[in-house]
Amino acid sequence: MPREKIVVNNPVVELDGDEMTRIIWKKIREELILPYLQLDIKYYDLGLEYRDQTNDQVTVEAANAILEHKVGIKCATITPDEARVEEFKLKEMWRSPNGTIRNILGGTVFREPITLQRIPKPIPGWKNPIIIGRHAFGDQYRSTDFVAPGPGKLQMVYTPADGSQPTVLNVYDFKGRGIAMSMYNTDESISGFAHSSFKMALAKKMPLFMSTKNTILKKYDGRFKDIFQEIYDTQYRADFEAAGIYYEHRLIDDMVAQAIKSSGGFVWACKNYDGDVQSDILAQGFGSLGMMTSELITPDGQIIESEAAHGTVTRHYREWQKGNETSTNPVASIFAWTRGLLHRAKLDGNDELRKFCLDLEEACVEVIDKDGIMTKDLALSIHGKDLKREHWVITDVYMDAVRDKLHLKLNARESA
Repeated sequence: MPREKIVVNNPVVELDGDEMTRIIWKKIREELILPYLQLDIKYYDLGLEYRDQTNDQVTVEAANAILEHKVGIKCATITPDEARVEEFKLKEMWRSPNGTIRNILGGTVFREPITLQRIPKPIPGWKNPIIIGRHAFGDQYRSTDFVAPGPGKLQMVYTPADGSQPTVLNVYDFKGRGIAMSMYNTDESISGFAHSSFKMALAKKMPLFMSTKNTILKKYDGRFKDIFQEIYDTQYRADFEAAGIYYEHRLIDDMVAQAIKSSGGFVWACKNYDGDVQSDILAQGFGSLGMMTSELITPDGQIIESEAAHGTVTRHYREWQKGNETSTNPVASIFAWTRGLLHRAKLDGNDELRKFCLDLEEACVEVIDKDGIMTKDLALSIHGKDLKREHWVITDVYMDAVRDKLHLKLNARESA
């Protein structure tokens, strides 16, 4: 007898992606999501070919759909470099779709490890999760960069909108070829970053650290430091103290050292580039780049865009194209669906959907930790140079085991 589907009353926005993750994404949608949920999906194809066909307007349309429906669930996508422009014969080197979406939605990207007991941690002292909050606006990701072809003067000019006198800053006198970059941020965006970070720390009941290099970038990073402190003092200090947690600003180098020495258990608010780098260190320190959630959350907590925190796994895709077996870890992509749907459940007050998402997440972890069924990347973490073929399974076998485990959990709930 077919299982009765859980009704999801409001839509979610699905953003399809590229290469191996696109192949896995389809199997997740068709075998782990749609058989169980009556779900209205607003679909956008963010595969590189279609982004090129639409002059990247599909990315903008997808972001606006997320603004409307409050939940976006995204597959990993290619950010093209010169080689990709040639490979796909692109019209131009399109910007990162993640960056475009982040700049439209605002908010902060929070990345959290999916912890496993069976997988050894390269940083064994990390007993508790560390959540990275990456500021999702401006800085290097919206910068203007420039190659100076030869000797010349580089200046930065700010022209006030009220027509008053411009400010001209002399940056450098080039004696030969060189490079330059200008980047920016806004008080509004930094304030949103602060609110998202403080709310996440309160939700997780963890202390919050925010890191900058304000000793060098006294005005730029100093503005981050000052805005965070002002918002904390006026709006969050009492709630933090009532929850038994605290907030501190740290220099980025001091924070990195502290993080490595710590046992975990904190939220770390990072500027855009720092968060990009530190989240990958975090994932590897907990055991695997394939075991990390990524959620873009707006300052009011109402909008979320969830995705896998890794790339499109090009090397596996090339093997798949040849017809060879592939063992790509799908857990982060599955969690992209569950975390987005958990937010839908929260907004809609849909407890059945919430329970389904938690059952699916538990199934992913238990198949690895309890049953010892895992993809090659995780098996390699355990066995190293002693890895044998029997230690790992191909992606489809792992996902079938997750589906079977999910059935057991759903049946147990129905019979309880």
